[in-house]
Amino acid sequence: MDCLKQKVKQGKRVADDELKDEAKMEEVAVEVEPKTGISFHLKLDDGKQLGCVGLRTKHALGMNLKIYAYGMYADSEKLKDLLKSKIGEAPATPTEEMYQLVIDSDVCLVIRWVIVFPGLSTSMFKKNRDDRLVESIKKLSGDKKNAELADTIMAQAPDSIKVPPGSVMEIHRIPGYILQIKVAGEVVSKVEGELLSRAYIHMYLGDDALDKDAREKFGTYLLSLF
Repeated sequence: MDCLKQKVKQGKRVADDELKDEAKMEEVAVEVEPKTGISFHLKLDDGKQLGCVGLRTKHALGMNLKIYAYGMYADSEKLKDLLKSKIGEAPATPTEEMYQLVIDSDVCLVIRWVIVFPGLSTSMFKKNRDDRLVESIKKLSGDKKNAELADTIMAQAPDSIKVPPGSVMEIHRIPGYILQIKVAGEVVSKVEGELLSRAYIHMYLGDDALDKDAREKFGTYLLSLF
């Protein structure tokens, strides 16, 4: 009987611990990407803050296909120092200069994707050149010969990695103009280059951004840093 009571008590403790863990998870603040319902934590474990959420779509077969929802995270303190040193006082509204400062800098950023479109793999990303990235490369360099830089992003990633809906991919911009790609928390590709790094962020924050609403939200976040 005593053994039975002890097991019941142990089971209750385990259940209580699980309830506490669930409560903690519910307390984590998130922002929801409205077109997909996918949520993103307002802060990463390393302290980077969420600047905006958005959606990547691709026009094909007469439709705008949802490819992935994304959240863009930044080192707020480093961005604050950058903005104040270059601009000083906060403008009334986000300016092109603000966006360009972020694009041209090598302040740490993380773009976290949550895949929406079914049947994707790293092999598909490698074989299909990102036309929007190519546009950004051409716009920043003025040279069509640099288009092949877009192919280097996933060049090191194994072809076998599948990224079904719900999979998490992360693109980390690291100081030194390095782009590091993670799938499910594991580094699968890493490439260095100032033009490529700037062009990649330009896709999200440039004047023809993938999601213009997300760009505006990131601008509001930048204003808050002043």
